[in-house]
Amino acid sequence: MADTTTKQAERKAAKLAKRIQAFAKQHGGAEAQLAYIGQAGTRIVLVGEDGGWGDLVAPNHAIAQGAAEKAGITLHETFDGDFAAKVRTGPYEWTRMAGIQLGGPSNK
Repeated sequence: MADTTTKQAERKAAKLAKRIQAFAKQHGGAEAQLAYIGQAGTRIVLVGEDGGWGDLVAPNHAIAQGAAEKAGITLHETFDGDFAAKVRTGPYEWTRMAGIQLGGPSNK
């Protein structure tokens, strides 16, 4: 049974790695940070060299770590400093944040 679970985890990590590589290709490269999100798993926060960003969710930290390693991207311990400064936001993010904080448009 453990062998089946291991194979399933490897397949999930490989699928996530392909998605990470596609993101990196689209954004001129990518770096990531892994964030534990409770029972939902681990979020893989991706930041492209062009400032584009996105995320994926893995069922657990080991799969997220494996996916990032298979994709060959740099992992950061925290989302701060120079890494966080690479993120570029656009009008959608700013109006969305204002909508939540100030009662503005919700972009639904």
